[in-house]
Amino acid sequence: MALWPSLLSKTLSVLVSGFVVLNCFAVDKFGSHAQVVAPLLPQDEVQTLQNISNKLNISNWATINRTSCGSAQWNQTIDSKTESIVTCNCTFENGSVCHVTSISVKGFNLNGVLPEELGDLPHLLEIDLARNYISGTIPPRLAQLPNLKILSLIVNRLTGPIPLEIGNITTMEELVLDDNLLGGSLPPELGNLTSLKRLVLSSNNFTGSIPETLGNLKNLTEFMIDGSELSGKIPEFIGNWINIEKLDLQGTSMEGPIPSSISLLTSLKSLRISDLNGSSSTFPNLQAMKNLENLILRNCLITDSIPDYIVNMSSLNILDLSFNKLTGRISNFTNLESRTVFLNNNLLTGEVPNWALNNRKQVDLSYNNFTWSALEGSALGGCQQLKQNLNLVSSHLSNNNTDEWCFTKGLPCTQNPEYRSLFINCGGGSGPFNDDTYEGDLTDGGPVAFSFLPGKWGYSSTGTYMENNSVQTSIAKNDFNLGVTGVYETARLAPQSLKYYALCLPKGKYKVQLHFAEIMYSNDQTYRSLGRRIFDISIQGITLRKNFNIMEKAGGVGIGIIEVFDNIIVNGGTLEIHLYWAGKGTTFVPNRGVHGPLVSAITVTPKFKNGSGLSVGAVIGIVAASCVLAALFLLLLRSKGYLGGKELVDKELRGLDLQTGYFTLRQIKHATNNFDTANKIGEGGFGPVYKGVLSDGAVIAVKQLSSKSRQGNREFVNEIGMISALQHPHLVKLYGCCIEGNQLLLVYEYLENNSLARALFGREEHQLQLDWQTRRKILLGIAKGLSYLHEESRLKIVHRDIKATNVLLDKDLNAKISDFGLAKLDEEENTHISTRIAGTIGYMAPEYAMRGYLTDKADVYSFGVVALEIVSGKSNTNYRPKEEFVYLLDWAYVLHERNNLLELVDPRLGSSYSKEEAMKMLNLALLCTNLSPSLRPAMSSVVRMLEGKIPVQAPIINRGSMDQEARFKAFELLSQDSVSTLSQSSQVQSRSISRDGPWVDSSYSLQSNDETKDLYPINAD
Repeated sequence: MALWPSLLSKTLSVLVSGFVVLNCFAVDKFGSHAQVVAPLLPQDEVQTLQNISNKLNISNWATINRTSCGSAQWNQTIDSKTESIVTCNCTFENGSVCHVTSISVKGFNLNGVLPEELGDLPHLLEIDLARNYISGTIPPRLAQLPNLKILSLIVNRLTGPIPLEIGNITTMEELVLDDNLLGGSLPPELGNLTSLKRLVLSSNNFTGSIPETLGNLKNLTEFMIDGSELSGKIPEFIGNWINIEKLDLQGTSMEGPIPSSISLLTSLKSLRISDLNGSSSTFPNLQAMKNLENLILRNCLITDSIPDYIVNMSSLNILDLSFNKLTGRISNFTNLESRTVFLNNNLLTGEVPNWALNNRKQVDLSYNNFTWSALEGSALGGCQQLKQNLNLVSSHLSNNNTDEWCFTKGLPCTQNPEYRSLFINCGGGSGPFNDDTYEGDLTDGGPVAFSFLPGKWGYSSTGTYMENNSVQTSIAKNDFNLGVTGVYETARLAPQSLKYYALCLPKGKYKVQLHFAEIMYSNDQTYRSLGRRIFDISIQGITLRKNFNIMEKAGGVGIGIIEVFDNIIVNGGTLEIHLYWAGKGTTFVPNRGVHGPLVSAITVTPKFKNGSGLSVGAVIGIVAASCVLAALFLLLLRSKGYLGGKELVDKELRGLDLQTGYFTLRQIKHATNNFDTANKIGEGGFGPVYKGVLSDGAVIAVKQLSSKSRQGNREFVNEIGMISALQHPHLVKLYGCCIEGNQLLLVYEYLENNSLARALFGREEHQLQLDWQTRRKILLGIAKGLSYLHEESRLKIVHRDIKATNVLLDKDLNAKISDFGLAKLDEEENTHISTRIAGTIGYMAPEYAMRGYLTDKADVYSFGVVALEIVSGKSNTNYRPKEEFVYLLDWAYVLHERNNLLELVDPRLGSSYSKEEAMKMLNLALLCTNLSPSLRPAMSSVVRMLEGKIPVQAPIINRGSMDQEARFKAFELLSQDSVSTLSQSSQVQSRSISRDGPWVDSSYSLQSNDETKDLYPINAD
């Protein structure tokens, strides 16, 4: 019984203690004094974020600790373009742990490098660092992110290639890298991103072709690669992208035709392809694309009519088929009456349809072949009353009504041409600048526009800023307060094409000066300074500047520069200046839609003396009297034999319409010290070449017809005709000529460093130390000059005598092609041209030397030989390493078979050259000298190979006995003494390729050793 009190006491003690514990627990859990445990970031993640902040220089991330998730500094939105938001997921470990899942810092102009530590945040789903000033490369460490869905780095300064490791992030849905400086080839590993929906790579420097593996991206809804240097064919596998809604391939170096598989992309809403290379093609089949809103196939080499199914595209908003060769009538496309339509620069015919005249948006039908109708005339009311939303400039073949001159091809002058200079302040008001008074140019432009001052000047503007339809500005202003003055404070710009016209000019040569200053980008370390404006400049239909970049040429923004173009020829009264955007450069800087050509001012001045000042009657009287006196004087001289008789003054010279300057014999004698032998710098088939100095100090070179030359007259006519019609930085510039007495003389620019042949293998005291980069520059210059002759000039020319002695070097060692004496215009655009074999042994293509078969590929062969000489520093015809090898080219074939081509590299270079580039140039030389003309590349492709835009194809070489015979048969024949017999019997039909204009051929015969000397041989002086 004594145990009960003790047991009861212990039981009560336990109950009381339990009650106390339960009570304490209840208070802790439910009472007002409960403590909430906040979820925290792991300490290693905090350190990673601190490192990221330090490398990116994120100033608004003041402090980063374990409780930063949800803080105000990580949730800042200033406007639609500027935000700093870090998102966390705090559901880990029962709500006690957070992880960063999204980093979006846009528009803060972060100026650090892209940190590799981003790859140490394993829970990241999104990285968006758009519109900053970030440099560096994309770190491969990002491939460690197993869940990343979005990587957006638009508008920064990132360089280098896309790391192939990015292809391991199989969860990626959006890869947006446009408007950077990324380069290299696209990694095939991108084809592993099968979840990818958006692949946006525009406005970078990517090269190579689109990898075949990208055909695996069947979930793509958007693919954009505008403005890159990607080349090759548009791949057939794009047909796999059946879910794609936006496809952009503008301004690449890719080739057409557009593949037939594009017809499978029935979900497309926006299709934009422009500026393709390659051959012409028909219109692609887009019939199943019922949802298409924007259709842009600009400058895609389409030679076809517009298909009828365009009528059924009810969703269409913008149609741009400009700069093709579309034919046929367009009257049935009534659904386009309420659409924005660009059909300019085609070959459309018939009458301008009512839907265009009554269009409620914008229509550009300029530069076509329409037929004028009375109904159209009454609807338009003449040039002065042209509608603001309709451009019909130069759109009709003919029109006799002077009030409607602007609709006629060539913009004919309806008044007497007026001798004058022209000064236009593009986009600005009138006022003085550099001692001249500039006329104002303040009219609104818009998507389609034509404005003019009668008889003086005008402009035509085309295009729409598709990335920003709310802003369609045509005048740029100095919004960033850059240090520009005068005409550089404003500029006229256009999204696509901007043409200025100098109207009613007298026939002659003019100097054109284009004033530029980039004023739409800032001059600071912000994303607004990262723009790249790139466009082409053409004058009189000839492209004189390709991929022109104002900021690059000027050395920065807000700096005025002048591009000078001398000796621009005006024949028809109108001088046309064309600035064209070919899809290159950035489009999102400083805002969406900023691109296209921009010009600050234009100056046009004549380069001939004014013949006016007297009354018309007085002029007629003076001219008539002068003609009579001149005729009597010439007859007297001829009767005395001073004019050399009929042999020299033949019908070719008398009928020659010279488009060049004239020099008197007295001027030339004074310049050359009466043809002093001390000034003689060469002797060729044409005759001697002299250096001279004009009275104004200008240094010239004078070619004098040799009295011994039986081909001189014809060469003289051809050379003047060819060079005066051609203008290019890599062609020799002709200043003028002299036809006086028995003298036939050509005056052209003096090239300080003589010929390439003398520089490479002339006498030792005259050789130049050409380093590797200089040799590469020379070769590229020759290629560009030939590409212009073959494909870009309005005349299509086969030079026929490309060799080292016909490549001259200026003071900066820029190459200029000379000697056009072997070229003659095929004025009737014949498919076949009768020609006699001409050229230089060792440089002539076998098919031409043996059979007289002449195409532009004969020049490609000659170029290949010259390329071999440039790399080796040896003459193809004079270097014989072994007795059994006739030419350097033959030795090159042997070394190629032995995989030892680098043995050819000039030993004077030592080790100061790139072996990779040397192999590329040597393989290119062998590719160009292929026995089969069809296997030789076009010169435009050669240019792109040398620039690294497309790979050099592997040369196919077969040194079988038949090939050996073909290679040397021509040289053996041409080496015989009976060359004249061969020439006279070689009047065979040769095929020439016709593109946009006539090919140019020649009929020069190799008749004697005296007459086949080089035009600019290696000369001691």
